[in-house]
Amino acid sequence: MHIGIQAIEYYLPEKVLTNEELAKIYPDWPAEKILLKTGIAKRHIASENECASDLAEKAVRGLLKSYNIDPIKIDFILYATQSPDYFLPTTACILQDRLGIPKAAGALDFNLGCSAFVYGLALAKGLILSNIATNVLLITSETYTKYIHPMDKSNRTIFGDAAAATLISENGHSIGDFDLGTDGSGKDYLIVPAGGARLHQSAETTIETEDDGSIRTKNNLYMNGPEVFNFTIRVVPQSIQNVLQKNRLTFADIDLFVFHQANKFMLDFLRKKLKIPEDKFYVNLEDTGNTVSATIPIALKRAEQEGRLKKGDKVLLAGFGVGLSWGSTVLTW
Repeated sequence: MHIGIQAIEYYLPEKVLTNEELAKIYPDWPAEKILLKTGIAKRHIASENECASDLAEKAVRGLLKSYNIDPIKIDFILYATQSPDYFLPTTACILQDRLGIPKAAGALDFNLGCSAFVYGLALAKGLILSNIATNVLLITSETYTKYIHPMDKSNRTIFGDAAAATLISENGHSIGDFDLGTDGSGKDYLIVPAGGARLHQSAETTIETEDDGSIRTKNNLYMNGPEVFNFTIRVVPQSIQNVLQKNRLTFADIDLFVFHQANKFMLDFLRKKLKIPEDKFYVNLEDTGNTVSATIPIALKRAEQEGRLKKGDKVLLAGFGVGLSWGSTVLTW
């Protein structure tokens, strides 16, 4: 028995934020400069009253409709988000009710960012192999833009909102073995400092500070770009070596590399460092931005639609980011 991806669908919010609009807010960053630095021309933004669960619901409904899937057959929901509706209850439980998934289904949230899709595949595979579930719905949905200060140009130019829904069960695009890793010593490199139990939001946490032309408070998302970049180029090459070894494959066996779509600069650097040919390396973030946990499933869906994936192809996935956390696996398409 092999466990695999049966179907993927995604949803992008209707509201769009273009580089031209951002350039009006940050006059020293023209639209062309933003595109050159990030590889992003526009990003989709959740509306004020639109939560990550709303994006998730639309992605799942699209999945069910496109692939004629009966929600009654789903027996476990894995919901990856760092933008939950509430501290409690679990958003996966809310989605179970809204989507008409049976009450006999298990449901849980897990809090992880850019590596969440790979971790979700690992969790789904484990649930099926241990006979706990047969059809696992993995949802990755984020509205990071709600955490970003309006004058934080470094983050506002990069991130967009999105949701992806993936059905995992027996057969399908086979999921191989995994390489997973964690380095919590880098927790402060990508963080929303206030709002949790450690530091409650208060008048003090709304005080604005400026860092290299970007303004934010402790209620907002903070990313130490150089440290996240250094972390990525340190751990990703080793993770790829590890996952190839675990799957008894060589570098030459991989037909397509699909990494977390962080930004064009980072992806280009990784590709060159790893000596991956351009035709084997997938980049697709110009019209979405960095959608955190949704980037890899969106990329897989688009790569298939573009004819970049054919039956039997080996596809190496790598997610990396907030935590700090990373994970890799290999799919057989």
